Amino acid sequence: MSFTLNPTLFGSNIYEVNIRQYTRDGTLKAFEAYLPRLRRMGVEILWFMPLTPISEKERKGSLGSYYATADYFSINPEFGTTDDFKHLVEQAHHHGFKVIIDWVANHTGWDHTWTHTNPEFYRQNEAGQFYERNGWEDVIDLNYDSGSMRIAMINAMRYWVDQFNIDGFRCDMAMLVPLDFWLEARGTLDQLKSLIWLAECEDPAYLSVFDLMYGWEWMHLTAAVARGEQHKFQLLQLLEKYQSITASGQKICFFTSNHDENSWNGTEYERYGPAALLFAALNMILPNGIPLIYSGQELPVTHRLEFFDKDEIPWGSDNPALDNFYTLLLYLRKSNQNIKRPGAPVTFNHLVNDDRIFSIQLGRAGVHDIIGIFNLSNQETEFSMNSTRLFGKYRNVLTQQTFNAQKEQQVHLTPYDFRVYENTETVISVLGVL
Repeated sequence: MSFTLNPTLFGSNIYEVNIRQYTRDGTLKAFEAYLPRLRRMGVEILWFMPLTPISEKERKGSLGSYYATADYFSINPEFGTTDDFKHLVEQAHHHGFKVIIDWVANHTGWDHTWTHTNPEFYRQNEAGQFYERNGWEDVIDLNYDSGSMRIAMINAMRYWVDQFNIDGFRCDMAMLVPLDFWLEARGTLDQLKSLIWLAECEDPAYLSVFDLMYGWEWMHLTAAVARGEQHKFQLLQLLEKYQSITASGQKICFFTSNHDENSWNGTEYERYGPAALLFAALNMILPNGIPLIYSGQELPVTHRLEFFDKDEIPWGSDNPALDNFYTLLLYLRKSNQNIKRPGAPVTFNHLVNDDRIFSIQLGRAGVHDIIGIFNLSNQETEFSMNSTRLFGKYRNVLTQQTFNAQKEQQVHLTPYDFRVYENTETVISVLGVL
C-alpha cells in the first residue's frame, strides 16, 4: 500500500504548541485566546505536544515529561478536560487551522494503565521486568511483536480522531516503531478522514507512509554553516539529496528550533548566533519542505524553556517583535504558486558570484518567481545581482522595497543579512489569502 501526500500540506506550515509553557495557567482554555493572533500570523497547522496524563512513577522534575504517558484515553488534568480540548479543536477549525497531536507510540510511562491490565504489551527482560533500551529513565518500551498491542494502539489513536476530530499525528521517534505498524495504522485511520502524518525521523523509507519527516540533518548543517564550520556548497549538496527523495512533494520539515532543541541544546540564538533569522527565512522558501515554528519563536524566546517544570513564555505584548517577520513570510508561502505546487523549477547559487552568498530562485524568472539572497558570512559584502536571470519588477517581501530587474541591481548585505524577493506580478492582497 502506498499513500499520496496530503494536499493540505502544499505551501503550508506547522506551529508547535507547548501548552504547559504557553500561558500563566498552562491550560487549553488559556491557549484558545491566542488562536486569532496565530491565524493572523498565517499559521495553518497547530501541533500540540502530548496532551495525555503523565506517569507519576520515575517522573522527572515537578511536572514530568509529556512523553511519559500514563493513559492514551485521557487529557492531562494539568491542561484541562476532554471538553476543553473538544472546544479548542472546534474553535481552531472555525479559524481555519488543522490540528495534529503528538503521538508517543514507542513507549509509555512506568505506571501507564496497560502495565496493570496488559503487561504483555511491554518488552520484558529475563527477570520479567519492564525496560527501555535508549536510556530514558522515565519510560518503558512497548512490544510490537504483540499483535494485540498493535490493535490497542490503533484503537487509541482512533479515539482521538473520533472524539476530538483531530486532523493528524506528529509521531514521536517514529523510527523506533516498526514501519509496518505505521502502514497498518495509516491504512486504518485514513478511512475515517484524510489525516496529516508527520514522522519524527529521518529515514526516507518512512516517507512511504508519512507525509513529512524531520530535517535534522539540515538543522545541524545550517548551524555548522552559521558557525563558519561548513560552506554553502554543503547546503546545496543536502538540498539536492532532499530533492532526490521528495520528488512527489514537500516532505521535509525544516526548523531552527523545537521543544527538544530549545530545552536541551539551546535556543536558535545559542546555536545559530546572528544567523538565526537568516536560516528561519531560508526555511520558509525552500522547495520540498514545510517550515516548523516553535512556541515563542515569534517573540522571540531567548532562553531555554524548562522541560519538566513550569516556565511560562514571557509574551508581555499582543505584538511580538518577530510577528511581522513570520507573517510576511508565511503569507508569501500561502500566496505563491511556486511554493504551493510540487516540482516547481529551482536553481541555487546562480544569481550572485560570491562564495559567501547563498542564493535561490524558485520558479521561472518573471513567472511567479521568488528569489532569496543570504550572506552566510560575518563580513559585509556588496555585489551586482545577475539580472540576465531575472525579469520584471521584484518586491522585497520584508521591506516592500522594489527594483526593476532590467537595471543592474547593486545589493549591500551586512553580516548574516538576507533578502527575499517576489516577482510583483504574483503579489496578492493578504486580505484574500486566508
